[in-house]
Amino acid sequence: MERAATLSRTPARPQARGGEEAHTDARKDAQTDAEPPPPRRRPAAFYSSVFAQIEEIGWERVVSATGDDGVSSLTFRVVDEQGRIHLLEITLPIGYPASPPSIAAEIPYLPKIQWSKTSRLKDVIYQFQEHLKILQEFWSTMDEIDKVLWVVDPTKSTYAMTHRRLALGDDCYILLHVDPRKPRSLPECRFLGADGKLDRLIVNWRKNRKRWDVKGKFHENLAGVLDFALPVPHSVSSVKDDEQADCGICYAKHLPVDDELGAHSGCATDYTCENPSCSRAFHSICLRDWLRSITTTRQSFDVLFGNCPYCSDPVAVKVADR
Repeated sequence: MERAATLSRTPARPQARGGEEAHTDARKDAQTDAEPPPPRRRPAAFYSSVFAQIEEIGWERVVSATGDDGVSSLTFRVVDEQGRIHLLEITLPIGYPASPPSIAAEIPYLPKIQWSKTSRLKDVIYQFQEHLKILQEFWSTMDEIDKVLWVVDPTKSTYAMTHRRLALGDDCYILLHVDPRKPRSLPECRFLGADGKLDRLIVNWRKNRKRWDVKGKFHENLAGVLDFALPVPHSVSSVKDDEQADCGICYAKHLPVDDELGAHSGCATDYTCENPSCSRAFHSICLRDWLRSITTTRQSFDVLFGNCPYCSDPVAVKVADR
């Protein structure tokens, strides 16, 4: 009987070990389930195809190439018909080219990209350029506002911004929102300031808004509706002698201290647009690089001739320092 009892207890040990092993396997399975699946790898043909498509556009137009594989997010420099420079970011999904790419850019609204299995990156660039043509009237309107009216906000505008805050004097302002799809139409507006000082302007706006002429100049329409002489902008020339204006291209007062810039290292703005209503300041080296990126720029001997990026008046800068 004792032997039988001993025999009956002997198999209990392996059962306990078997239970421990099952528990360990369960932990391993749980850990395996918790680990994220490895990322899908793109086929080698993807890279050769993307490189070929970049070649079609031009490597000189590539600003950056980033992403987990180095080419999943591409940024291209696109110049519109008025010489404005835009950065277009194209993101390629894992299913590209069967799945369409997505785009991002500093513009008021993006186009809807038409895509098929036979489409290529150059088609995206083309559609974006066609969309920029639609936005030219909007940007021309915003340029007109910046040029002839006293804009206090934004101090550094982008091509995506649709608002301007104008100073009316006596601590009163008008905040305008321009419709990028109908830039010549009556804008949305909000008056800012003491009520007593704005009462007449608010009454005029409500009474005269139907007089807005979509074929007329924006600032003339605004002055007519308000029945008010709008203040002109403070030109760059009014900046104090001991101050320097920001460059209209790099938006910095001074260039970085860098040996590669040579004599321009750390320099302040040294070129000013001769148009008195513009007077925008630039670093000559920034203006030179910008003119070189514009297809309409002409060169005669060692001088580049083009147009101011703000008012489109003629500008000229030397190709290189002597």
